[in-house]
Amino acid sequence: MTGADPLMNDEARRRSLPPTERRNPLSQNLDELDSLQVLRLLNAEDRVAVDAVAALLPDLARVVDIAADRLRRGGTVHYFGAGTSGRLGVLDASELMPTFNLEPGRVVGHIAGGEQALVNAVENAEDSEEDGRRAAAGLGADDVAIGLAASGSTPYVGGALEAAGAAGAHTVLVSSNPEAPLARYADSNLVLDTGAEVVTGSTRLKAGTAQKLVLNGFSTALMIATGHTWQNLMVSVVATNSKLRDRTVRILCEAADLQESTARELLQRTGGDLKVAIVASLSEVSPQRARNLLEENGGSVRDTLAGALDVRDGARL
Repeated sequence: MTGADPLMNDEARRRSLPPTERRNPLSQNLDELDSLQVLRLLNAEDRVAVDAVAALLPDLARVVDIAADRLRRGGTVHYFGAGTSGRLGVLDASELMPTFNLEPGRVVGHIAGGEQALVNAVENAEDSEEDGRRAAAGLGADDVAIGLAASGSTPYVGGALEAAGAAGAHTVLVSSNPEAPLARYADSNLVLDTGAEVVTGSTRLKAGTAQKLVLNGFSTALMIATGHTWQNLMVSVVATNSKLRDRTVRILCEAADLQESTARELLQRTGGDLKVAIVASLSEVSPQRARNLLEENGGSVRDTLAGALDVRDGARL
């Protein structure tokens, strides 16, 4: 033999790549397809992302429970990512205040390169472990650090997870690489089996879709676990515009079986606080008493109503 088989070398090289960097055999002739064929292929591959999330739901549920326990103790949740992953984390964190009235600083998104990187690529930002460590500075034993990295190797994310773990935070890695180098920093390693992308290496596609689904599920389940919903109603919504003000009226009408005019009058008396309005109406107590009962029950409408069924005008019977 004069040397190693070049085909074997190519195969070994291919297998050494993270799954997200390999070529997808289904899209080898991508530029020969018409637009509808391209869209059908993308749509079919998106289903892979959905299935990948379904496969790790039990592991994700454990992370939700850990995060809920730490939030109740006054802790925080932090997302760390670069590029698409970082943008998805910042997006998810920023939507929790208007949707669930979550106070600022409880769930925070960090992106390599800072705010500028939300709209423009920042050269080499993801390559700095030190920036990741700085972003995670201040985390402690009551906190959760979630690293988002499709390849599972982003230095910025590694620095953040390493620093967070050293401080006692529960660390989580969400990647699409079963052999992610950063897994060594993760207490919980969530691997999304999304495979090769339609456009080779473009992790804004399947890998990004799967990350978005994980974040949607995680943060929504976390808000439900910490009492920010009642039944399937968005009772913590912050009415910052006319659309949301109308929504709060509709929710109150649905929750308490009220006429629209009555609901609007009650919301006016509660300063627009939907939770207070629901408890006041269903428990037949004053808005102030409803507010006090909610505070006693950690803001949970369900727990408040369970303990206040016999409350009338501020007195327990």
